[in-house]
Amino acid sequence: MDMAAIAALAPVVPVLTIERLADAVPLARTLVRGGLPVLEITLRTGVALEALRAIAGEVPGAVVGAGTVLDARQLELARQAGARFAVSPGCTSNLVTAATSAGMPFLPGVQTVSEAMALAERGIGLLKFFPADIAGGVGWLKAVAAPLAALRFCPTGGIGPETAPAYLALANVACVGGSWVAPKGAVAKGDWATVERLAAAAAALNRP
Repeated sequence: MDMAAIAALAPVVPVLTIERLADAVPLARTLVRGGLPVLEITLRTGVALEALRAIAGEVPGAVVGAGTVLDARQLELARQAGARFAVSPGCTSNLVTAATSAGMPFLPGVQTVSEAMALAERGIGLLKFFPADIAGGVGWLKAVAAPLAALRFCPTGGIGPETAPAYLALANVACVGGSWVAPKGAVAKGDWATVERLAAAAAALNRP
């Protein structure tokens, strides 16, 4: 699947920072059971790559990717661990080249029209808008819809269940990223019922 096909699988992509390896598989299974198969594992912890590898190997319904990918080396490590896509908070020319060479679906982050145009020139039509809440939010996405009509976005950063519907109502939004479906407290306690309930509510959100 390319990045657009992956984004079409669910309206919300859980952004997961996994602190304990033991949480990885049960958390992923719960989110998939709740209707959210696309999972972004951020490379912010010492167990992130092992967590990604475990999910890729043990949760067949999960489409697992790596987030917070900052350079080509991280992208390659994520690919080797079983990541099916990569997400970055921003982008560099080297990172686009590495993702293209690896055949890895890639969701690079942007904040400006110029960044979006530069990535469009490289053939990338779906972009992460980050951090969405403080970079213009829904207003920014509405403003760029006409001049950047060929592009779609996955806004991430500060989005919760109260604001996600407004983003998803926009035609140029493919999906949103968020961490609210896996609260730290619930994960720490193994409260998978709460996680599944939040996932099901997120999976039921409408897109145009």
